[in-house]
Amino acid sequence: MSAPTSSTVAGSGSPVAPSPRRALPGSAFLAAARGERPTHLPVWFMRQAGRSLPEYRTVRQGTGMLESCLTPELACEITLQPVRRYGVDAAILFSDIVVPLKVAGVGVDIVAGTGPVVDAPVRTAADVTALPRLDPDAVAPVADAVRLLVGELGDTPLIGFAGAPFTLASYLVEGGPSRNHERTKALMHAEPATWHALLDHLADLTLTFLRAQVDAGVDAVQLFDSWAGALSERDYRALVLPHSAKVLAGLADAGVPRVHFGVGTGELLGAMGEAGADVVGVDWRVPLDEATRRIGPARAVQGNLDPAVLFAGPEVVEREVRRIVDEGRAAPGHVVNLGHGVLPETDPDALARVVDLVHALPVS
Repeated sequence: MSAPTSSTVAGSGSPVAPSPRRALPGSAFLAAARGERPTHLPVWFMRQAGRSLPEYRTVRQGTGMLESCLTPELACEITLQPVRRYGVDAAILFSDIVVPLKVAGVGVDIVAGTGPVVDAPVRTAADVTALPRLDPDAVAPVADAVRLLVGELGDTPLIGFAGAPFTLASYLVEGGPSRNHERTKALMHAEPATWHALLDHLADLTLTFLRAQVDAGVDAVQLFDSWAGALSERDYRALVLPHSAKVLAGLADAGVPRVHFGVGTGELLGAMGEAGADVVGVDWRVPLDEATRRIGPARAVQGNLDPAVLFAGPEVVEREVRRIVDEGRAAPGHVVNLGHGVLPETDPDALARVVDLVHALPVS
């Protein structure tokens, strides 16, 4: 694959070469993501940096979520915390799904106890036309955090992060989190031209956001579709898949593995396997051997311990981890992870035991 394209220096408009790609030949995570058999099974956890860690709560005290994401030194520190504590095989950039909307100029904030709230929901063709484009210069705080992390992580790869177009669209249309996504689905079906214009806009925004991270030095990217599981396969294929595929295709020359994950997407795994990612994340609802059958033999898998199982005690956790590792051998590569993010009340020691166990298990 060819090298990524150049971006611009924030505020200058002049081209700047991407950061040199790190050579990490010993990375188990990168080997598994490429469908190779690494020297040991790799493991990391979605939402591994966050409220389950006391050091996170300390460093975040008095600082809002979006401010934390957009303060490079703070985002760097939070990203590093689980790497130091657990010895996981990858770090993931501390960020939030709505960060690219925020830096593009959309009025959005994260409200405690609610989640992202949009000032002016997007529900008409005129609203879509009025959406701001994302200037790569505006991603400078995120890119700066990536550069700091690349200098701190040593041999541990860094995963970039962005929300997928459908999930971003749901927040914009609903105005915030939604249980049923009724306004979103109504727009999809009643005004498909407006819907496709919205998702095309968001695919461009997401690609700009991820490209800035790649240019700054991330070693992989994850496209996270929180709400895609609310869709039928028919609707996903017709109304969402082309736009997620546009993002992933736009990174095909970046030289980094691409992970695609959604929650509640067991019925969509075949379609998600066609979107163009190198690794498909699987939540806990589908065993990994069955997921591999649905996705196809060309993709590695990531997952898929139920986060709630971490509360069941060491013997249960060990049994479930061993089962998941056994099922993951059906895929050409397996990155051990949870089937969704770490829950806030999780005992950090439970995660540490999972890492130790996974690293002790045979690869094949």
